[in-house]
Amino acid sequence: MNNYNNKNTGSLVVKDSAFKDFETNIQKWSLIESQLKSVNEKIKVIRDNKNELTEKICQYIDENNLRDTRIETSDGVIKLFEKKEYPPLTYTYLEDTLNKIITNKQQVEYIIKYLKENREIKKSLDLKKIQLK
Repeated sequence: MNNYNNKNTGSLVVKDSAFKDFETNIQKWSLIESQLKSVNEKIKVIRDNKNELTEKICQYIDENNLRDTRIETSDGVIKLFEKKEYPPLTYTYLEDTLNKIITNKQQVEYIIKYLKENREIKKSLDLKKIQLK
């Protein structure tokens, strides 16, 4: 049976099967975390390339009046569309907008304070891997 020293208390702890499972899970988690980091880095490069190409293609379509054109590929159809993107809903935006419709600044401040203090907070435990230098 293997033992280990608890760094916090200095006491000797006997490893049982649950602890061995814990160690195995830590090793698996660490491996998966490394794999995810690698895959996410690759995804970022691919996404950046796609965004660059999207910009060039959209610019060409727009400059050449091809907005209604459907481009057939071996696995589908590519079509230009216009999308709407909204910025995040921030407290600054809310305050600015409320100030336009409510003349009493104290009421606006009260509303913003109330929203901040009463928003739902979800707490959970998670793991974080800190790379050794």
